[in-house]
Amino acid sequence: MAEFLKLKKSNCKNCYKCIRNCPVKSIRFSAGQAIIVGNECILCGQCFVVCPQNAKEIVSEVEKVKVLLSSGVPVIASIAPSFAANYNGIGIGAMKKALKALGFLDAEETAIGATIVKTEYERLLAEEKRDILISSCCHSVNLLIQKYFPDLLPYLADVVSPMQAHCMDIKKRYPDAKTVFIGPCLAKKDEADHYEGITDAVLTFEELTEWLEEEKISIPNESDSSDESRARFFPTTGGILKTMHCDEKGYTYLAIDGVDNCIAALHDIENGDLHNVFIEMSACIGSCIGGPVMEKYHHSPVKGYSIIAGYAGEKDFPVSQPPANQVRKNMESIERKLKTPSEAEIKNILAQMGKTKPEHELNCGTCGYNTCREKAIAIYQGKADLTMCLPFLKDKAENFSDNIITNTPNGIIVLNENLEVQHVNRAAMKIMNIRTASDVLGEQIVRILDPKDFIDVKSSGSSIRDRRTYLAEYNKYVEETIIYDKDYRSLLCIMRDVTDEETEREKKESISKQTVEIADKVVEKQMRIVQEIASLLGETAAETKIALTKLKESISDE
Repeated sequence: MAEFLKLKKSNCKNCYKCIRNCPVKSIRFSAGQAIIVGNECILCGQCFVVCPQNAKEIVSEVEKVKVLLSSGVPVIASIAPSFAANYNGIGIGAMKKALKALGFLDAEETAIGATIVKTEYERLLAEEKRDILISSCCHSVNLLIQKYFPDLLPYLADVVSPMQAHCMDIKKRYPDAKTVFIGPCLAKKDEADHYEGITDAVLTFEELTEWLEEEKISIPNESDSSDESRARFFPTTGGILKTMHCDEKGYTYLAIDGVDNCIAALHDIENGDLHNVFIEMSACIGSCIGGPVMEKYHHSPVKGYSIIAGYAGEKDFPVSQPPANQVRKNMESIERKLKTPSEAEIKNILAQMGKTKPEHELNCGTCGYNTCREKAIAIYQGKADLTMCLPFLKDKAENFSDNIITNTPNGIIVLNENLEVQHVNRAAMKIMNIRTASDVLGEQIVRILDPKDFIDVKSSGSSIRDRRTYLAEYNKYVEETIIYDKDYRSLLCIMRDVTDEETEREKKESISKQTVEIADKVVEKQMRIVQEIASLLGETAAETKIALTKLKESISDE
């Protein structure tokens, strides 16, 4: 299968919305990125519709069509009948004018091919008396049966789609022509690619609109009408039945839309609960007017149906019905190659997700899978991983953070913007002599701490980091850090009890002070002694000098 739906990896944000809405879970997650599994995808386009980041994009074939137009061969457009709902108030004549301005030779309604198809359905019921006949107009339904219900392929009408029937009719009338289908459907790109030589390219309405805008071509605001246009009902739920003669005796005629409803009906057929029935199946809710491109931009089922009903006539398009063998289409089963885990392997994976008992299996669907067992099977098949289980990750993160907060020696207090205590750990309770957390939870911080620092941090937006503070009411010293988280509108206070350090520091300061005082006293005393000695020495020297002088004088006199 060629790749017609791509992923913009940079935009995928691990939200799992695409897998939640994928009816066949054909999306694999790897490294936080969604990857479409081609051999499982039925190209219903739901992931494209629901992606909130526009991470899915349909591969454009505009350049391919431009090459066809420049080649010189006649190129004729087949326009899906849902165009009337997409381009409100615009008739087929106006569409022809716009497409001819782009270089197309002509444009016709795919409803012409729908008339051929519905006539063949009537023949199969009337002449071949098929027990169960499922319409094959919707390629996504065909892929669903080919990939997931291969045993029911005998019940799928082996008839070409309206797109193919019309393109074959065009090429019969214009042997050298190339055909381009334009519609609301992603799956038609794959159908055209797989059945080569019938439809040469496929454009979505979005691609056509962007191309017209690029070329500055406006579609004339002109409507028209024709009584021979009953097949214009085809893009609505029950539209095929509205065009058919539903009068074969013993047959029940049903119209089912939406992949989930189609799957339920296919299970009923598997179980043998349905017989003698013609089932019109459409993958899109509302049928083609609810197609993935239309649904994303023009989702208005009631208005869309009203427009189609007003535009459709009461008679069939005049067509030349080809022989039955010319509108046959072979649809083979498509193997998905998925391994099925054993019960022991499923239980082992569930245990890794912390689900060891049935009551642990929440089946919440946040990962995209309906049950935890489906998720476990997807993990085994390499389509999912353990981290996609949000309750598991939440519990793991909470347990991890709780262990840190509970066992850290630092006191932690969390306040809301009203300065009310939201959380307090054991270390903080010990610092502030709080008996139980319930005594302070929901209370104003002023009950246990001076709120000034918290008010200052909240008003200024500037954090306090490792500020040493004395809590007089608790006779404790702490290093205080207060942070204001604007995103979560909360204040976080971390307190490290440094009372012992402060006591030791004060003790050392006291000893140092005493040592200095003693040293000062010793120095002072020593200086005093020195001074006294110096004084005594001075007096002795003077007395000695006087005595020696007198002795000298005495000797001199003699």
